[in-house]
Amino acid sequence: MVFTDPQVAAVGLTLQAARDQGAHARAYDVPSSGTAGGAFHGTGMPGTARIVVDERRGVIVGATFTGTDVADWLHAATIAVVSQTPVELLWQAVPAFPTRSEIWLKLLERRQADLADAAAHMRPAAERPAQPTRRGRKPQAAGRR
Repeated sequence: MVFTDPQVAAVGLTLQAARDQGAHARAYDVPSSGTAGGAFHGTGMPGTARIVVDERRGVIVGATFTGTDVADWLHAATIAVVSQTPVELLWQAVPAFPTRSEIWLKLLERRQADLADAAAHMRPAAERPAQPTRRGRKPQAAGRR
């Protein structure tokens, strides 16, 4: 924890440090004001929340939070990192609406969306849906543009 205003709180590894240690790591970012509870501190307050996930093991290996009153998130992040709780189990422990700690839901949703997007782009072009017909042309395979 760094005592600054706004606050900076971090536990575990950065994305680069995780990769340097051989982890198949990805980072997921959301604005720290991106929850209904964030409105208690003002809409659009600056700050970010990041988790670093070792996707091979399915665990959070690091977390960094910046912004107003984000230090409260550090304890939950520390437990997740130290206990190596599988990310999929964290869906069962998301704090209630409308709290600022609902940031965990936003982070998990970001990860889910990013992984789904990456999976869609990795499918062979033949498995992707064809592009819709435009102005009388034949449908085009998704991989060709």
